[in-house]
Amino acid sequence: MSTESTVRAAAPGPWRQAGVTMVELIMFMVIIGIALAGIIRVITMTTANSADPLVRKQALMIAEGLLEEVRLAQFTYCDPTSAQADTATSAADCTAGKELWGREAGTSAVRPYDNVNDYVTEPNTPQASFNFNNVLTDAAGRAIDVRGYSATVSIIPAAIGAGGIAAANAAGAADADALRIRITVSGPSGDPVVLDGYRARYAPNFR
Repeated sequence: MSTESTVRAAAPGPWRQAGVTMVELIMFMVIIGIALAGIIRVITMTTANSADPLVRKQALMIAEGLLEEVRLAQFTYCDPTSAQADTATSAADCTAGKELWGREAGTSAVRPYDNVNDYVTEPNTPQASFNFNNVLTDAAGRAIDVRGYSATVSIIPAAIGAGGIAAANAAGAADADALRIRITVSGPSGDPVVLDGYRARYAPNFR
């Protein structure tokens, strides 16, 4: 008996093929493809969002600076250049130069403005009061060296506390005793940062 015949006779059962079938290979490729697609998507999302904390921090810094500027503006019933600005306890005491919404004619167009009311031409409406020639600027009128950021300010007559500072007698009145200042800054990510602050009258001279 030859050697080949002896080996065949000793092997139990039929011959088995070594390796993988075509179906197994295709299934393996499909599974690996799905797994790689998921990993690549996670990496892409992580890379795209990795700058978001920096964008939000920059937007927050801009919003804080602009809010501080508006809150530091004078808050008088009469225009700060008026003779009654230091003594007026109501808008009726202003013989001339009563403070209204918006910057007074003939006053400087360069920020910071001399009164909180000057930053908007009407209450409750967001306005791009920090832009000069369509560029976001600081209080001195210098362009802020950032790209893709925009800012608006809203000023809302407000009441503070039960039995405390009452709301204005008329909706949207410019002689309210308390104002809520809302700064909204949007960055390249499109997710805005919103800061609110208050300015209240606490003496005849609210400088």
